[in-house]
Amino acid sequence: MSDLAINLLASVIAGTAVWLVQRLFRFRRAARRRAFFGFVPGSRALIVVGRHFSSPSALSVNKGDMAAVVELAVLATSGEVDPVIVLPDETIEGVGAQVEFCVGGPSSNRRTAAHLRWLLPGVQQASRDDDLDQLTLRIGTQEFRRERDTAEYVLVARILVPGGRCPLFLICGQTANTNHAAARYLAQHHTDLLARYGDTARFCLVLRIVDRGAYGSNFVELAADVTAEAFEPVHS
Repeated sequence: MSDLAINLLASVIAGTAVWLVQRLFRFRRAARRRAFFGFVPGSRALIVVGRHFSSPSALSVNKGDMAAVVELAVLATSGEVDPVIVLPDETIEGVGAQVEFCVGGPSSNRRTAAHLRWLLPGVQQASRDDDLDQLTLRIGTQEFRRERDTAEYVLVARILVPGGRCPLFLICGQTANTNHAAARYLAQHHTDLLARYGDTARFCLVLRIVDRGAYGSNFVELAADVTAEAFEPVHS
C-alpha cells in the first residue's frame, strides 16, 4: 500500500472517530436534557404564561415573558417534544399528566397562584397592590426584596405533583425580565442541576439578577437553595 493510500485511510479513520465521538456527545447531552426535564420524544410540554399586568387586554403578554416562552419552546423542541403555549385566558384541565412550564407571578398568572397554594405552601409573593415596587418574595423566614436595576429575584422550582407522571417547572419572578433570565438559566444550567438534584428530586431555588441596569438580564447567580422551606407550610 502506498504512503498516499495509508494517509488517506488514516484520515478516514480519524475523521470517523471524531464524528462518532461528537455524535455520542450530542446523544448523551440530549439524553441528560430529556432526563432532567422529563421529556418523552413525541409528547407535549405545556408553557403557561401570565398576562401583562398593566395591560387592559386579557390576552396581552409582556415581551419579557414572551422571551421566556421562546426560550422554553426551543428547549422543548430540542428534547423532541412539542411545545404548547397556553395564553392567560385559557383553562387547563389537571396537572402532572404532561411536562409543564409555568411562567409569571401569582398576580399575573392564576395557575402560578394555584401551584403556590397547593404545591409550594412555604412561598409567598407580595401583591402589586401591597408592594408594587419591590414585589418581595418570602420563602419560609427568608425575604428577597427587589432593588430596582441592582438586585432582582426569581424563584425557579421543579415540582413533582402527587400522583403525576411528569414534572412541573415553576418560574415566578419579580419582573418579566427576571422570568426570562430564569428560563435561560434552566436552558443553560440543566446539566449542573441534574448533577446536583438528579432527575427525580424536587428543588426550589432563588436566583438573583445582578445590576440589570448595567448588564441586562445576563448576569444571574444563585441567591439561595430554599427547597427545605418552600415545600413546607409557614408556621406562625
